[in-house]
Amino acid sequence: MLRLSAAALALTLLAAPAAFAQPADASVTLTFETGARSGRVMVALYDSEASYTSGSPVATAAVDASGSVVAVFDNLPAGDYAMKSFHDVNGDGQMNTNPFGMPTEPYAFSNNAVGNMGPASWDRARFTVSGDTAQTISIR
Repeated sequence: MLRLSAAALALTLLAAPAAFAQPADASVTLTFETGARSGRVMVALYDSEASYTSGSPVATAAVDASGSVVAVFDNLPAGDYAMKSFHDVNGDGQMNTNPFGMPTEPYAFSNNAVGNMGPASWDRARFTVSGDTAQTISIR
């Protein structure tokens, strides 16, 4: 029977996560179809339901909307992701809303998911990444 000392066990457990770490070799390419060619498309990528609802993205991008609107996120570990975006048409760096809090600038979610009186849910926007993944998003 193999017996490990407490110190040897601790060293084994500390070394273990590296053996189980997910390689960061996946990518996500998001191509946006927009109605206007001004401003920027602001993109946030999330890797869990908790981060999706709390607003803590794992990656962000701001893509000029004057030409091809493509956001690429490289070196991602395989797993589930979701994306939120909006088209900052007037270039002020924020999503503009009316007095009732409804967005006045176009927005979109991964999978072209739609929400009901708010953002699309994690379950609707979630997609699995295990290599190179691409989506075309209609921003409305």
